[in-house]
Amino acid sequence: MSQSPEADTATLAIAALADPTRRALYDALRASDHPLGRDELAEQTGLPRATAAFHLDRLVEVGALTVGFERRSGRTGPGAGRPAKIYSLSHDELTASLPARQYELAGDLLAAAVEYSDQAGVPVRDALITTAENRGHQLGSDDIPLVETLAGIGYVPVACEDGGFQLTNCPFHHLAARHTDLICTANTAFVRGLTDESRESRDVWLEPTAGECCVRIGELRS
Repeated sequence: MSQSPEADTATLAIAALADPTRRALYDALRASDHPLGRDELAEQTGLPRATAAFHLDRLVEVGALTVGFERRSGRTGPGAGRPAKIYSLSHDELTASLPARQYELAGDLLAAAVEYSDQAGVPVRDALITTAENRGHQLGSDDIPLVETLAGIGYVPVACEDGGFQLTNCPFHHLAARHTDLICTANTAFVRGLTDESRESRDVWLEPTAGECCVRIGELRS
């Protein structure tokens, strides 16, 4: 059975992003709330401008990025100069798959919570919070840095100026959008379990943030 053109495009895009240089450019755009030009992306990734331009155009070719044009000087009319290329992420399906979501994990947690609720006679919501935190303890490790554990699950942690971490991707994005309070509360418990198991003494709390995971991790406690 042949794949649809959309599936072929997604496959090419994901394959292209296996290259570390292209992935760095893609991640820089993921972290931005607006399109970026070649110069900005080259500066953010530490790449020569020509190298950044080559890889950006390749990502446009395979459908991972879209390109537009904008006069960054703000001038218009004759003498305003040529518009500069600006890049942004492509369609939602590709964005959602990089990094991968964890809907299988979410389903497993929900099923385990229902079983625990039946057995212990506690409300399902409370059972889910307990189950999520326990699973965080199971998946966490004091042998692996917390940031690597979080990245491996798909949270894409970014260091903050206060010494904590902002999680720039929610592995349970679509579920959290539809059942925000329940899923985000369970997600907070899950991340708390991961953090506690890492032996890093940090606070974990819920801080709703548009377009990102709503869980925040604080600085190391002394």
